[in-house]
Amino acid sequence: MSLIKSISGIRGTIGGKVDENLTPLDVVKFASAFGTWLQNNKNKKDLTLVIGRDARISGSMVNSLVTATLQGLGIHVIDLGLSTTPTVEVMVPELHADGGIILTASHNPKQWNALKLLNEKGEFINGENGAEVLALAESEDFNYAEVDDLGKYEERHDAFEIHIQKILDLPMVDAEAIKLKKFKIVVDAVNSTGGIAIPQLLEKLGCEVIKLYCEPNGHFPHNPEPLKEHLGDICELVKKEKADMGIVVDPDVDRLAFVDENGEMFGEEYTLVAVADYLLRHRKGVAVSNLSSSRALRDVARNLGSEYFASAVGEVNVVTLMKEKNAVIGGEGNGGIIYPDLHYGRDSLVGVALFLTHLAKENKTVSELRATYPSYFMGKKKIELTPDIDVDSLLTKMKSEYQTEEVSTVDGVKIDFEKNWVHLRKSNTEPIIRIYTEAFSQEEADELGEKMIAKIKTLI
Repeated sequence: MSLIKSISGIRGTIGGKVDENLTPLDVVKFASAFGTWLQNNKNKKDLTLVIGRDARISGSMVNSLVTATLQGLGIHVIDLGLSTTPTVEVMVPELHADGGIILTASHNPKQWNALKLLNEKGEFINGENGAEVLALAESEDFNYAEVDDLGKYEERHDAFEIHIQKILDLPMVDAEAIKLKKFKIVVDAVNSTGGIAIPQLLEKLGCEVIKLYCEPNGHFPHNPEPLKEHLGDICELVKKEKADMGIVVDPDVDRLAFVDENGEMFGEEYTLVAVADYLLRHRKGVAVSNLSSSRALRDVARNLGSEYFASAVGEVNVVTLMKEKNAVIGGEGNGGIIYPDLHYGRDSLVGVALFLTHLAKENKTVSELRATYPSYFMGKKKIELTPDIDVDSLLTKMKSEYQTEEVSTVDGVKIDFEKNWVHLRKSNTEPIIRIYTEAFSQEEADELGEKMIAKIKTLI
C-alpha cells in the first residue's frame, strides 16, 4: 500500500492511514491544493473545472470528495461522470473551463486510484506547476468559500458524442472507407469506460462489435496493463469469432493495443508506428516518441522522408518536444497515440480511427500490415545498487565508455549502436538503474542487457 505524490498528480491505494495511502483526507487535501493553485494563478473570480472518471470501484467515492472540495473553494464543477482520459482532455477547452481533473490510476490494479491534473488547454500541467501544487498541499494554505459563494455543480452526458464527432470530422479519418470494409472487431476494455467509448466509435464507423469485458463495473477481469501475457482471452475470441482484429485499451483509454486476425499481438510498440506510417505518407513532417520507444518509428519516418526526434520519458516531455518541432504525430511505445490535430494527449479513440483508415486504404489484413514494418524486440532489465553508490556518476562513466557511439543524455544515457540500442535510466524512488534494450531478436536484446549489467559492475 502506498501514496505517490508527483508533479503529474497524486496516486495511491484506497484505504489505510492518512499520508500513506489515498484516503479521503488525502483526496480533499490534494483537490484543495489544485483548486487553490488555479485560483492563485487565474485573474478571474469564477473558475470552472471539468472532472471525469474511469470505472474503478472507488471512482464514485473519490468523485464525490473532489466535487464537494472544489465547490467548497467556490469553483464550479462540470462532471462528465464515467469518461476517459482523452475525453476529459478534449472537453476542458470545448467547455472553456479553467482546468480539469481525471480520476483514474490508468493501468494500475483496482485498489489504486489517482487525481491527474489538467490545465485550461486540457493538457497535463508541467513540472513547475506540479511542484507548486505539491507545495500548497504540504502547507495546507487553503481559503474556502463562504456559503453564498459556493461553486455550482453540473452534469454533462454528451462528452463521448462530442469527442467521437471531433474524430469523425478529422480530414485524415476516412469513415466511408472504413464502413465499406465492414470490419468485425472484438473489444477488450477491462470492464472500464473504454467499454462504452470504443464500441460507440466503432459502430459509428460501421463495424460489427463483439464486446469482451466491456461492462464498466471496475472489476478488472485480468491485469489491466494491455500486455501480451494478460490478453489470452481476447486472442482466443478473435480466432473463434473469425474477427478481423481485436482492440484492447487500459482502464482510462489512453493506451491502445491490437490483436491480428490470427489472435497474435500486433505489438503495443507498433500501434504508434502504424498510425505514423499512415499520416506521414500524406504529410511529410516530424514524428516524436520517447527514448525508450521502438526504433521502428524512426525507421518508418525516415523511409517516408520525414524526421524523427526522441524526448525524455513521460507524456509531458513528449508533448513539449512535439510542440517545439511542430510534429505531425507523436506518442509513446506503450500504445499512446498523440495526434495534435485533435489534442495534445494520448488518445486511443483517435488511434483506432486512424489505424482503421490506414488498414482500409491499404486493403491488407492486420498481420499483413504488421509484416510491412521492421521487427524489433525489446528487453527490460534492472541492476540494483547499494544506496551509497552515486548513480549519476555511474551513468557519466557509461557515457564515456561509449563516446564513439551515438549517445543521448536527454534522459539518463541512451546509446544507439548500428543494429541495436540500450537506454539506462536511474529510478527516482530506489537505488536501481533500469536497462531497456532493443534488437532484431529477443535473444540479442536480452544479451545486450546482460552485457550492460556486466559493464556497469566493472565501473562500480
